[in-house]
Parts: sequence; C-alpha cells; structure tokens
Amino acid sequence: MSFANLTAVTMAIGLAGSAAFAGAVDLTTWTGAEGPGNWTIGGDNKSVFQSLNNDPTVFFNGVNSQGKALKGEITVETAGDDDFIGFVLGYDAGDLTSASADYILIDWKKRDQSYYGGMGAAGLAISRVEGAIGLSDAWRHIGNVTELQRATNLGSTGWVTNQTYSFELTFTAGLIEVFVDGVKELSVNGTFEDGSFGFYNFSQAGVRYAGLEEDILPPDVPLPASLPLLLGAFGGLGLLRRKRRQV
Repeated sequence: MSFANLTAVTMAIGLAGSAAFAGAVDLTTWTGAEGPGNWTIGGDNKSVFQSLNNDPTVFFNGVNSQGKALKGEITVETAGDDDFIGFVLGYDAGDLTSASADYILIDWKKRDQSYYGGMGAAGLAISRVEGAIGLSDAWRHIGNVTELQRATNLGSTGWVTNQTYSFELTFTAGLIEVFVDGVKELSVNGTFEDGSFGFYNFSQAGVRYAGLEEDILPPDVPLPASLPLLLGAFGGLGLLRRKRRQV
C-alpha cells in the first residue's frame, strides 16, 4: 500500500462517526415553542431560557435533523423544583397532541417523586413517544411513552441545581447517542423517524440551553477490504522488530 493510500485509511479511521462543529446556532431561525412553556431567546441569539413550571413543552428547530449532531450546555437555574429537563428528536410540529406522533424523548429528572398516579424516576432516560403525550405517560414513562434505555452512569442520578452540563446528541435513522460532559450515556439502535431537534421541559422552570452548535455528521467511510491484513502486517512488523532488538 502506498503512503497516500495509508494516509487515506488513517484519516478514514479517525474521522468516521465524528462531527466537526462549525459554529453557533442562531435560535431566532428555529420554529419556536409548543405547549404551555415560556421560551425566551437570549440577546445574543445563542441561548434560550424556559421560565414556567407547567405541562410538557418543547422548543424546536423545525427542520429534519437526522444525520446531524447538536451540542451545547444545559443548566437549571432555580432550586424551586426537581422535575424533567431534556430533548426531543424527530419531532414534528403538533406532535405533543398528535395521535400520529412518533418521536424520541430524552428526559432527565432530579429526584424520585410519586405523582400522576405513580413514580417519576430520577435519572436520565431515552423513550419513544407514539401518540399524544399525556401527563401520566410523560411522568411515569407508560402508555404512549415507551422507555428504551436508562443512562449508563446517570440512569438513577438526577441533575444538580446551578450545575452546567455539556451535552452532545447524534441522530441518524438507525442510531441515537447522547453524551453528557463528554461521557457516552445513551446509545440506542433502531428505526427512527426524521424530524426536528428540540428542547423539552415538564414541570420544571428556570432551565437554560446555551452555547449551541449544530453540524452534519460525516457519512460512514468505507474502509478497504485489505485493512485487517494491513493492520495485521503492522502488528507482525512490530513483533519482528522487537525480536531483532532482543538478539
């Protein structure tokens, strides 16, 4: 294999599956809010603050977002409550109340709490929403809300007031991954509907999403069929060199 081909293979290994974020998101270009929330875009157009403790509400970008990644920061700036913050993926306008809705919900609760007929569990989880989202469904992850997975480290650990968390979401037709503070917490394979990125609050006020960046994920880079042989040759060469040095 020539040096040029080897360089191409090395770049393919390093770049496959990673996003290269280009710049900040201008939130004034997003479609806006649904549900009984109060979403206020910051003066720099790069953050949004949700101020009401109320039923489920979303703020979404209004464009198809499969094949993209979104990153930024999330902070709860009040100690007045302990409920749900998070995101939606594959969301379409009207999905909160639509019988035909099919989108992904990523929500994070601060504490266990019994309400709406059952327990709302502390921790970070990913669920599929099929149909209108009722209050008991959203609270307990039942009915039209089917929980798919709980986070690896934060599955029963709640968020902390006034602590800023970095997040990254990657969204494709067959894979969704969620990173919190650089650690992969959720990774779910499936068949997912296209639709918007969005932010989600339920019964939680004082939530700020900031420093947002969005970019296109690179396509999977096909690697040469000879790559395993090449890597094996490198390994054998290294072993041979070690043996020669020992003689």
